[in-house]
Order: sequence, then C-alpha cells, then structure tokens
Amino acid sequence: MSGTSAALTPPADAVAPVRHPDAPAPGEPLGAHYEHCFGCGGEQPHGLHLESRAGDGVRVSAEFTVRPVHQGAPGLAHGGVLATALDETLGSLNWLLRTIAVTGRLETDFARPVPVGTVLYLEAEVTAVAGRKIYCTATGRIGGPEGPVAVRADALFIEVKVDHFIDNGRPEEIQAAMSDPDQVRRSRAFEVNP
Repeated sequence: MSGTSAALTPPADAVAPVRHPDAPAPGEPLGAHYEHCFGCGGEQPHGLHLESRAGDGVRVSAEFTVRPVHQGAPGLAHGGVLATALDETLGSLNWLLRTIAVTGRLETDFARPVPVGTVLYLEAEVTAVAGRKIYCTATGRIGGPEGPVAVRADALFIEVKVDHFIDNGRPEEIQAAMSDPDQVRRSRAFEVNP
C-alpha cells in the first residue's frame, strides 16, 4: 500500500502469525459472527451480506455484490461502503487466530471506481503479531480474484476481552446476544468487531 503510516508498520520484535489449531479449515465458510452486523449479518436489509471463507495460513477471502443502496455517486459504490467491506474482511481474520479483536486503525487506498452491480472479491491476510497488536492487509478486486485492484487497506487490530463489548455495547442487544440458547451463536457474537 502506498504511504502506509508508521503505526501500521510492525515493530522489529513482531512475530509471524500462527493459525489456531481450532480455526475453520481452508475453504470453509465463516458465516456471520452476528446476524445484525452491517458487514456480514443476514438481518441487515441494506448491509453488505459479505460472505467470507477461510484460506490457507492466516488468510481469508470474501465477496459482496454492490447494490444500489450502497452507492455514493450515481452508479458507483460509496467509498465508506468499500472501506467497510475491507474492514469486515480484515476482521474475519481474527477467527483464524481465535482472538477477540477490534479495529484500531484502518488505512484505505481507492485505486478505481466500483460500479453498482459489481461483485467485489476481497482477500486479506495477517502479516505480523506483536503482543495484542495484529497487523494485516487486504485488497478488493473487480471481476474476479485476478481482476484489477479497486481498493486496498492496511490495518491494525487490537486484542480485547469480551468485557469490551459488554461494557460498551447497548445493554438490550448485549443481553439478547448473551441470552441466546445456542452456545455457538452466543460465543460468536463476541468473536470479532470488524
């Protein structure tokens, strides 16, 4: 990425990321971490409905179709929506580390316009880990996984405890998620905050 800030450069003592042994297998769909998430949740009528899959190593791929509700300029995706798609994809990486983490910094480059009706193909990977800091990068391509790059981002995620969500979220939604009888859905609601 051009012009990446020093805050997104891993320190000299950073280590290579290690995929957790219980991480989803390569090719496995990750599903929504929370049904009301704007990025991946199915309960958001205007959300991205981003679909992510685990990749090899500490990588994920995802895609979403730019719909008319996602446009900024006539017929083109809104830049904030594209940044959200990158952030959501980058956040999905934490499932492979089995870490609860939130976005600390996101720097995005917009290389070309993305028309409404386009399927945006996204790929992300963790590049380094330093303590609670997780460094990662992503690209979004038009027309297929080998298509021209439209957007790219570098990000820093920070590992947090589940209390981060409990202490800062809206109480009624936190309680609803914590009361879900499905233990898997209950724990996944707090896995990532992309």
